[in-house]
Amino acid sequence: MRWIGGRESGNVEDRRGVSGGGIAAGGGILGIIATVLYFLLGGGGNDNGSIPLQVPQQSTQLTPEEQAAEDERAKFVKVVLALTEDVWNDIFSKQGSQYKDPKLVLFRDAVQSACGNASAASGPFYCPGDEQVYIDLSFYQELTEKLNAPGDFAMAYVIAHEVGHHVQKLMGTSDKMARLRQRVDETEYNKYSVMLELQADFLAGLWAHYVQQMKNSQMQSIIEPGDIDEALNAANEIGDDRLQKRSQGYVVPESFTHGTSQQRIYWFKKGYQSGDMRQGDTFNDPSLQ
Repeated sequence: MRWIGGRESGNVEDRRGVSGGGIAAGGGILGIIATVLYFLLGGGGNDNGSIPLQVPQQSTQLTPEEQAAEDERAKFVKVVLALTEDVWNDIFSKQGSQYKDPKLVLFRDAVQSACGNASAASGPFYCPGDEQVYIDLSFYQELTEKLNAPGDFAMAYVIAHEVGHHVQKLMGTSDKMARLRQRVDETEYNKYSVMLELQADFLAGLWAHYVQQMKNSQMQSIIEPGDIDEALNAANEIGDDRLQKRSQGYVVPESFTHGTSQQRIYWFKKGYQSGDMRQGDTFNDPSLQ
């Protein structure tokens, strides 16, 4: 991905070095079940009931080299966020409505949000309560080393997915889900959660579709050959079935909250290939009923 020199979003709050404290509530791209990684990506709010995890009270101290690498990742995240702003402001404007840019919070180890406290182990998440995306930059390393999903566009996909949840918030989908949760049991709600997450994957693909058409200041394509494959590989590695199999040796389909690897790939590709918002209605797709 050709991102260096791109516009950096000003809607970023840097809380690195500020102790979050408290108990992690899960609910981000990766939750913790027992002591193994288990995928709960998407962060439709930190309310999925994952097992609380004690988090350190002091922020991790980085070496100068680690700090430099993390600062480079922070610039990358700001550029990707700016690209989401460009795409979604344009899409909403063409639909006769106004897009409200979300804020992105950078943190280290732990953070407090309107959805509760979270740790880095929760992974990136979106909190509809304060309309903010939260990211611990160490997740880039988690993607590469633990989830077998290397590449900068894999991380860009993650950010675009979380911003997709913000789009759902603006469209009223997140509020409908919150009301639904009060009326159905956990198994039934999980089915709707999968639809919500797959729609966020679709919206991430839709974003990539429009970024594909953009040029940087040197009039080069921002998306390079292999970038979309990085996103698809990440979608494959973080499917509920693959993560459950990896963490506990077997899968429990009724506990899925984000969709299988195949489903995640399908909906990202559908958004990327179509570029059409109307094709992202996962809630009325017969295959997901």
